[in-house]
Amino acid sequence: MRTDVDISPGSGGDWRDSAARYALLPLRIFLGVTFVYAGLDKLTDSAFMKDAGAGSIGDMMRTVRDSSAVPALVDLALKNPPGFGYAIALGELAVGIGTLLGLLTRLAALGGALISLSLWLTVSWASDPYYYGNDLAYLIAWLPLVLAGAPLLSLDAVLRTRRRRRTGGYR
Repeated sequence: MRTDVDISPGSGGDWRDSAARYALLPLRIFLGVTFVYAGLDKLTDSAFMKDAGAGSIGDMMRTVRDSSAVPALVDLALKNPPGFGYAIALGELAVGIGTLLGLLTRLAALGGALISLSLWLTVSWASDPYYYGNDLAYLIAWLPLVLAGAPLLSLDAVLRTRRRRRTGGYR
């Protein structure tokens, strides 16, 4: 196993080094697009942002309440289902945009992981077998971006380079 891979832009190397540099990019694009889509889908679905009715956040929360791992989270959401729906949708949108742009990527990824964790513990907890619930997979998928951020093709990288130039090359 190689531990000497330099991921800095323009570092040369063979195709494996190049692949290592860009390894997180497909994950970043997939999660970013998915979360932007999920947020927009919720915001544009008039039935979703209601207290009750077919397809509403309120009915969904009432349905999963007794089978969730943390019913107290569901009870909190049920105090104001539309408010909770808007919070989730806007959170997904912010996480997705931040991830796609590579802006505050670790923070965006942490937000995505927390959203996925809360959805796993409430909505998809009762999935049987557990791997049918996609929220757990999303939670795990966010972790590499929480740990590594977006070292390439990101606003974080641009800002980091600008900071280095201002400080004379020091981090």
